[in-house]
Amino acid sequence: MFTEPLPSTLDARKAAVRGVSVSGNLALPKMERISTLLASTEGSVEAECVFSKDEENRSVIDISVRATVEITCQRCLEPMPLELVAENRLALVADDDEAKALPERLEPLLLEDENCDLWSLVEDEIILKLPIVGYHDTAACKQTLEEYKAPPPEAGSGKENPFAVLEQLKSGNQNQE
Repeated sequence: MFTEPLPSTLDARKAAVRGVSVSGNLALPKMERISTLLASTEGSVEAECVFSKDEENRSVIDISVRATVEITCQRCLEPMPLELVAENRLALVADDDEAKALPERLEPLLLEDENCDLWSLVEDEIILKLPIVGYHDTAACKQTLEEYKAPPPEAGSGKENPFAVLEQLKSGNQNQE
């Protein structure tokens, strides 16, 4: 477990030339975009970014993120813990033309200046790993699907069946045959 906080920014191109590796923790409340997707901002995020040059002399970042977050179960609407693990290799590019020229194994990371916002990068990786719809296992969920079944109709409820007339017509036709 990392004990140091993750730096917020870093000169990515210089870090790639030097082969820098940074790692640390990041607090969920500091990630504004993800806070609306979670049940709470309780949890932990550990990230490691390894900057290097690949075989074709491109600046790349190998990012590894581990997070424990709480999302809302869409079945019972209760918070549920979720473990996320994300690993990705990003190539630093200056424009869309460079991004299009990358091999499929590399994801582009468009850098407008030298500094790379590591917090946003980690947040992006977590957002990409979140499930579209999260829910407990049926056995673990506090509300099972049985609760959503309609109750059986009561025998003497007093409500008249709107199709009773059709039933009489149908039974009358069968008697005539």
